[in-house]
Amino acid sequence: MEIGKKLNGRYKIIGTVGSGGMANVYLARDLILERDVAVKVLRFDFRDDQDTIRRFKREALAATELIHPNIVSVYDVGEEENNQYIVMEYIKGMDLKHYIHSNFPIPYQKVLDIMRQILAAVAEAHNNRIIHRDLKPQNVLIDESGVVKITDFGIAVALSQTSITQTNSLLGSVHYLSPEQARGGMATNQSDIYSLGIILYELLTGNVPFEGESAVSIALKHFQESLPSVKDFDHRIPQPLENVVLKATAKETIDRYRSVQEMASDLATSLSPQRINEPKFAPASLMEKTKVLEPIVPVAPTSLVEGKKLEDKEQQMDKPKNETIKEKKPKKKKRKIIWLTLLLLLLVVAGSVVAFTLTAPKDVSVPDVVGLSEDEAEEVLLEAKLQVSKTIVETSEDVEEGMVTRTDPETGSSVKEETDVNLYISSGKETVSFKDYTGEPYEEVRAELIDQGFKTERVDASSDTYPEGTIIEQSVAEDEEVVPSETTVTLTVSTGEAMIEMIDLAGYSEKGVQVYASENGLTVTIKEEYSEETLEGQVISQNPSAGTLLSNGSSFSVVISLGKTPEQKFSKTVTIPYAEPETEPEAEAEKEKSDESSSESSSQESKPVPNEIVIYIQDKEHSLENEFQKFTITEDFETVIPFVLQEGEVGTYRIERDGKVIEENTNVTTPE
Repeated sequence: MEIGKKLNGRYKIIGTVGSGGMANVYLARDLILERDVAVKVLRFDFRDDQDTIRRFKREALAATELIHPNIVSVYDVGEEENNQYIVMEYIKGMDLKHYIHSNFPIPYQKVLDIMRQILAAVAEAHNNRIIHRDLKPQNVLIDESGVVKITDFGIAVALSQTSITQTNSLLGSVHYLSPEQARGGMATNQSDIYSLGIILYELLTGNVPFEGESAVSIALKHFQESLPSVKDFDHRIPQPLENVVLKATAKETIDRYRSVQEMASDLATSLSPQRINEPKFAPASLMEKTKVLEPIVPVAPTSLVEGKKLEDKEQQMDKPKNETIKEKKPKKKKRKIIWLTLLLLLLVVAGSVVAFTLTAPKDVSVPDVVGLSEDEAEEVLLEAKLQVSKTIVETSEDVEEGMVTRTDPETGSSVKEETDVNLYISSGKETVSFKDYTGEPYEEVRAELIDQGFKTERVDASSDTYPEGTIIEQSVAEDEEVVPSETTVTLTVSTGEAMIEMIDLAGYSEKGVQVYASENGLTVTIKEEYSEETLEGQVISQNPSAGTLLSNGSSFSVVISLGKTPEQKFSKTVTIPYAEPETEPEAEAEKEKSDESSSESSSQESKPVPNEIVIYIQDKEHSLENEFQKFTITEDFETVIPFVLQEGEVGTYRIERDGKVIEENTNVTTPE
């Protein structure tokens, strides 16, 4: 399905997520609710397969019945242009198979957390009488937050329908198939429990327990061979945890957990110190004593009831007795001439009739030679004592080329021997000379071809020369003679100029950006800025954003991080002048009196009154709200104010003397 297509006018396809056995999954945008969704679309080669369509719809039905935080939600189901689709919750993350390969070995607590979420989802399905039947790591998704979600209920069946599964072929992945399913038996809740045990085994060991050259050989191992011990792979695994695996994967259902809830409860305490001395699990069905069977005494067969005795011999026939036959002398009779004459006439008439009957042509039925070759048909007609007069060639929709389509007279007609019969020979189905549709609108050509009886398939391709929606190429050559009903024409349709979906370049290096631009025929403009969050040399931002469609030759720009803004330390020297403190008039008069009374007695000069100085600064390390320095002076004073600034920033300082601002600079910059 092409990028940009809208399903139901609502779901715009913006990318491909993956594909499975019967469907492809696309990333789409819900244009109404403005959210990303996953759209599962039935594959093209299954659109005429009614069994697959029923299974696809059954998946949607089963999933819509389940609402649980660990089950992928289904939002919508629909069909458009023979496209069956399911709209589901989009999970940004990876499946459990990929997670195991990427993160193995996985801590035991993380294993238990993953299994707890899986078990909760399966329990919800079982409570709704739905058996998944295809539980495997590929059907378990983990999002970026570590939330586990189960998906793909494509072969899930309600319990009311499981009676029909016995006649179906075995489904699901054979590595996780329960023994009863491998034998062709009916799937139950405990079949899912067996699959869950195999998933737990793989989480602990990184591998599936059974491998083989074919699916059949692996299936046989599930019910013939013992499960390898997880402790052989990791001796540190606690015995209670291995016991959960063994009990879940017991060969006989009677030995397994009776429910998913029971398995979840047992798993939750498997790392508890109280269970450290727990013995290894042994299936109860294998612990029963062997019973000695008494030999079976054969029962003597009952005698047949005697019937009546048969006679040993039949009664002998009486021998014929010799009897004396008296000979009588024949009497002489007179033969009349009239009787002789009549007899002769009768003989003559009878002879004539016999002669005519033997020489006249007989009536025969024209044999059925339809579908035979010309030589075979002629041989059959000659055996019926009929002659082939001429052969006539005609087209036929039903009879293979070179074979007889009909006869004249028709099959079954009653004719005389040696009658001439005409044979009609098939030249095959009627053909037409195919036209050149290059450059014509696809929809018009498709309608014309369907009217003629052709089947059509569409392949999209970008083109710089053909307008969008017109035909670039056709699979049948011009003037080729073809039979419409037997021909499928593939038309390559232009989607217009090739478009490139812009990716998210966050974290790319400058070289990586240039390689991406070169590979996709784009030009790039690179700028550099300091960044406190992005590492030096990596992309901070891009324009346009990820997901934007660009044509070949388009340009885009990125901003590369220069790393954190560099700091510069420097000092600024300032001179603070001393000022005689101002005094009140009364205080001044008192001071003068004091001076007059003590002028004679005091020979020393009076000391100056100190100024109180407070300095405030604003830089990377200081704020104007807090005092930087506080001191007193009695004369002019020169001091140095230190600053720490990043490139492009400005600093500020303010000096107060006795509570009054005497100097302030709000544009302190780094020295050149």
